[in-house]
Amino acid sequence: MDDRRNNREVITVLFLCLLWYAVSSSSNVVGKMLLSEFPYPLTVTMVQLTSITVYSGPFFNLWGVRKYSSNITWRYYLRLIVPLALGKFLANIFSHVSIWKVPVSYAHTVKATMPLFTVALSRIILREHQTWKVYLSLVPIVGGVAVATLTELSFNMIGLISALASTMAFSLQNIYSKKVLHDTGIHHLRLLHILGRLALFMFLPIWIVYDLRSLIYEPMLKPSIEISYYVLGLLFLDGILNWFQNIIAFSVLHIVTPLTYAVASASKRIFVIGITLLVLGNPVTWLNIFGMTMAILGVLCYNKAKYDQRIEKQKKTILPKHYNTTQNGNTNNYFMLNGFTSRHQLFAV
Repeated sequence: MDDRRNNREVITVLFLCLLWYAVSSSSNVVGKMLLSEFPYPLTVTMVQLTSITVYSGPFFNLWGVRKYSSNITWRYYLRLIVPLALGKFLANIFSHVSIWKVPVSYAHTVKATMPLFTVALSRIILREHQTWKVYLSLVPIVGGVAVATLTELSFNMIGLISALASTMAFSLQNIYSKKVLHDTGIHHLRLLHILGRLALFMFLPIWIVYDLRSLIYEPMLKPSIEISYYVLGLLFLDGILNWFQNIIAFSVLHIVTPLTYAVASASKRIFVIGITLLVLGNPVTWLNIFGMTMAILGVLCYNKAKYDQRIEKQKKTILPKHYNTTQNGNTNNYFMLNGFTSRHQLFAV
């Protein structure tokens, strides 16, 4: 029974990952086509957040996804869930600006710097120290992104900065999301709905001030700018694909460990880069491809170093059987405390 259950879980994860890769590649291709015709990244972000907010409620109720309890305090909302929604809101905006200004393949190469931001943010937020192997694994990531940047034929500084900013925001999401899921026991898809709704409310005033006014007046000032049925169709398709991609990504994050999710995410990046190069056909050089490959391999080395670090920590928390831990007549408290600490570290990474 255990073997059958494990095989079923492996097949489920593989299926979700393949679906995630296909949907993510399609979303990036459609997003690039859309922004090439309709240069309003804030509006594209608005449509995506609205899609998450509008579609999630009825779909999750129909699917039987359990509702979250209302005993989450406002203090917890302000301390963890609001920063998480802010990270999602910023990640979406900067991600769209990056694929608008630079090729998708280059934007995803820059996003390979996520481990660098994760290490820095974990040090600041969680006071977490890393091993020398983890720090060393960051070298090929930075080197690969530097080579890809220097050899990128369609380089744009705004695109580079936006890709780095979106990566930092996604790192913030990864750090907080597992902790919120662990602390509250909320269903991962309900958390996605909450974050999308909060991000939409945060983003709405900014969209009204910047893009709404432009969408009203610019078509009158510049007849070349018009919202055709083709653009509307791409907007609708992009919103659906992004919503579906978020559901799959949150599902994978909920099922697997942080390490497995990181490896799957790195593999997805390789898949997206390959598909977008093939479909969109942006020009690249061999040095550019070398930089991309170097950065992705650096991410895989980082994941292996984090896995070794986690195993080493777990070994340190396990005491030999003959070690006497009895204090004040209570032996089990020590093992319970260390077991809890180990699980907490798993969610905190």
